[in-house]
Amino acid sequence: MTAISFITSVENMPHHKRTDLLNAATAFCESFAQKKSPDEILSHFSSSSDPLAYEHGLKELTPFLGREFRGRDGVREYFSTISSCLSYEDMRFADYVVDAVENRVAVRGTARFTWTATGESWDEVFAYALGFDDQHKVVSYEVWADSGAAYLASKGQLKQLKSENN
Repeated sequence: MTAISFITSVENMPHHKRTDLLNAATAFCESFAQKKSPDEILSHFSSSSDPLAYEHGLKELTPFLGREFRGRDGVREYFSTISSCLSYEDMRFADYVVDAVENRVAVRGTARFTWTATGESWDEVFAYALGFDDQHKVVSYEVWADSGAAYLASKGQLKQLKSENN
């Protein structure tokens, strides 16, 4: 796509498409932040395509990093795996960036996470990249987060590292 055709396509794009994508992304993020049921969170994902959940990082660090969770069953497995390892509080989202041409939304989140088996917690800033279908359902959910803190907390070593550096 040339720069001129991109500008023309953006100019001709209905304003409501951007608003619809922003509303869909906000609804998804808020359902997660409010700790809604897995079924409600999953309802934001496409049922007509093969959705993907992927959290970037080395797969050797935690059971949810570096693996593609595909299809609605895979996405359900991702969220089940996350909830078996982590709890969180004070999750908030801000700085939504909507790309209506590509049906994508990027957003920054913050929360306090706890690795449940060790009880070790950390404050984190993370990012989501969400891809949507034409019905404004999530088809791709990518996460960039602090995999180092998650790994250290899973091993019970985060608190010790924090105290050594204070």
